[in-house]
Amino acid sequence: MRAVYVDVDDLGTEPGRSLLEEAGFHVMEAHCHTPADVIGAADGASAILVGSVRITREVLTALPDVGIVSTMSAGTDHVDLEAARDLGVWVCNVPDAATDEVAVHALAMALSLVRHLPFFDRQVRRGVWRLTGTGPVRRPASMTLGLVGIGRIGRRVAELARPVFRRILACDPFLPEASWPANAERAELGELFASSHVVSLHVPLTRTTRGLVDAARLRSMPVGSYLVNVSRGELVNLSDLISLLEIGHLAGAALDVLPEEPPRRDHPILRHPRVLLTPHVAFLSEESATEYSWKQATNVIEWSKTGRPERVVAEPPVPRGRPS
Repeated sequence: MRAVYVDVDDLGTEPGRSLLEEAGFHVMEAHCHTPADVIGAADGASAILVGSVRITREVLTALPDVGIVSTMSAGTDHVDLEAARDLGVWVCNVPDAATDEVAVHALAMALSLVRHLPFFDRQVRRGVWRLTGTGPVRRPASMTLGLVGIGRIGRRVAELARPVFRRILACDPFLPEASWPANAERAELGELFASSHVVSLHVPLTRTTRGLVDAARLRSMPVGSYLVNVSRGELVNLSDLISLLEIGHLAGAALDVLPEEPPRRDHPILRHPRVLLTPHVAFLSEESATEYSWKQATNVIEWSKTGRPERVVAEPPVPRGRPS
């Protein structure tokens, strides 16, 4: 049995690699950046373990021995799920390894903007020691926080933010009323953007959410508002965001994710003084990194033992089979 990590990052592959080897897998590691790289690295493999490189129909067609793709993430927008089902390949994820980390990161970003921490920091580093100059600073207890999506992470943000903000609105058309959390008011998307001083995004990237936050949405927000995105970069039209920041309609934005990662060196988002950036690390802690790794591996191990992985995202009607 052969399993291939196709895009190993700075965090490495342990403890997942050891678990796979103990289960009888021959494990390989590669640094793939394109689907073609994946095809070359995973030839003959039964399992692909992936971080963020794209797993396309072309990849799965060219690798007929692959029976499972296990992501080291909650999101699976980088995997062609329809192709996987068509071709008999299981897809599984790790949906719950970093709920607290991402929620805390989102709230930290929101409060950093509201308290102008990055703006004061930049001002002080320029030699300017003033109480003013960064724009009006408002008390969080007078502000409304809007959460687009109230799944695991959005719900945790609401819990953490409840003592801080005056009001919390949330929009999630897929969550039934019986499951709605008590600490957030239900709102339609348009109402949420129009009423929130801070909007934080907590939805997956799909055909309907791609480009969800555009000029019209941002323009509907109150003047002097803030946007936080710890979900997927493609949710936000960056050109529109920069335009609304330039004219002062938005007071700031905090982004852990971008449409292109890393961004090109000359991208204007890197130079904008009202933008707080982190390099897609909202999930990161020593504990979450360990949990992601072992859960990604145990998905593959369970599939090899029983024919069905844990944490299934895409189940093929006719699986290709599992290694013997």
